[in-house]
Amino acid sequence: MDSGNDRRLVNADNLRNFCARLFQSVGVPQDEAVVNADNLVDADLKGVESHGVTRAPIYLKRLRMGLVRPAVSLEVISEMPSAALVDVKNSMGAAASEKVMRMAIAKAKQTGISFITVRNSNHFSAAAYFAQMALSEDMIGLAGSNGPARMAPWGGSKPMFGTDPFAVAIPAGKRLPVIADMASCVVARGKIIIAAKNGKPIPLGWARDKDGNDTTDAKAALEGTVVPFGGPKGYAIATIIEALTGVLAGSRFGTAINDIYSDFEHPTYTSHYLGAIKVAAFGPVEQFKSQMDEFIDGIKSSTRAKGVEEIFLPGEIELRRKEQRLREGIPLSGSTLGDLKTASEACGVPFDI
Repeated sequence: MDSGNDRRLVNADNLRNFCARLFQSVGVPQDEAVVNADNLVDADLKGVESHGVTRAPIYLKRLRMGLVRPAVSLEVISEMPSAALVDVKNSMGAAASEKVMRMAIAKAKQTGISFITVRNSNHFSAAAYFAQMALSEDMIGLAGSNGPARMAPWGGSKPMFGTDPFAVAIPAGKRLPVIADMASCVVARGKIIIAAKNGKPIPLGWARDKDGNDTTDAKAALEGTVVPFGGPKGYAIATIIEALTGVLAGSRFGTAINDIYSDFEHPTYTSHYLGAIKVAAFGPVEQFKSQMDEFIDGIKSSTRAKGVEEIFLPGEIELRRKEQRLREGIPLSGSTLGDLKTASEACGVPFDI
């Protein structure tokens, strides 16, 4: 199980249960362990390997070292009917954000729209996981996060921003929901980590080395910076996300956020934002969903470029892949399986996936 080319299909339920037991073994309460595990498995189901169970070992290491609070603790610092600032006191990012997103949904039910900033958190994996929680409530979900400095400002060479992901989930009727989830850089740094772990090159244009030169060497890229998507546009979006997370939360931002992979003495001090928009506050829900279907149908049936068989909406490929992998299993690389096996031994949990 040493190669990234060796892949094995793993049942999603088995993988979720296994990861939940790993988290429980280091003191995470059962219900929160399930959320942390489901968060990672959901990313793998969608094919977003960079945010899937490959992240479990580093989460577990930091928990074992006492660098992360195992059980979620929330303190509402300030609050209004549609807004709040919540300090999660160095809790697990996924379990804490799931609870805060439920707060955002509850507020939106009353006020029509909500926006909550979160401080003193940790990496929360894929932002879409929290945005899509709003869909079952006929709401539009919003989520975003800052993180350790990985990206230089446009025209600069020193990392000043995180990869600063954000997600929006929009319900539809008969069609699949529209779920946009992206980093503000060309590619999530997790994909570079996976490439380095598997000894593979990365495409030119993903990252630069520590001297500011374009590189295809994944290890050199990890010592350098990722590139903002769309040049100055990605840089502008990262600037906004930093302002809406760390700055608005009165917390840390930019270079003051610590790295989960290299700083084993301090918390990360990550900040997020989570929000919801109640569709019914603007008109009948069924009308909105019908119009979303009409909108999506128009895009799907529009003239395709040469060589294109189908036009996809944001998140559509991932949701289709999730359906397939729920049936057939999740393909995990040999390196990820090896890391999980090592983690299971460290935690005293049988490696039974």
